[in-house]
Amino acid sequence: MPTAAKLVAAIFFGFLGWFCGDLVVPLLPEGMSTGMLNETLAVIGVIAGNSMSGKRAGEGVRAGFGYGLTSAALIAFWGVFVFAGHRMLKMSLDKRFSGPIDALQNMVEIGLGYAQMIAVPSILFTLVIGGLFGGWVTEWVARRWS
Repeated sequence: MPTAAKLVAAIFFGFLGWFCGDLVVPLLPEGMSTGMLNETLAVIGVIAGNSMSGKRAGEGVRAGFGYGLTSAALIAFWGVFVFAGHRMLKMSLDKRFSGPIDALQNMVEIGLGYAQMIAVPSILFTLVIGGLFGGWVTEWVARRWS
């Protein structure tokens, strides 16, 4: 059932995902295409905000901080997973793997490389502060309009 808290959480974490996508672009290797980076991270943020923070809103500010941090961590995790999977599919279509197990193993390696690439203070700080603030805003909206 749609609520104001779910809507606010979805919008806030969608913007957080988009903003983190902008922070990732300078870290990418030169010549690497960004493609749909911002849009994908925004969609992941909308889904994470709606299903994690918005769904559980109304349990108190401390719980809201936790749900906000979890939503921010979900943006990072699913972003790495989706883009590692996309890169693995592109490489497998070029027949770079000997089989599906080899492709999945390389997907994990690609994902770990992406995780190391984004593990910089600017992105981590943005995710933590954004997650805390998003959780607080979601809780405030849930108390105000529930």
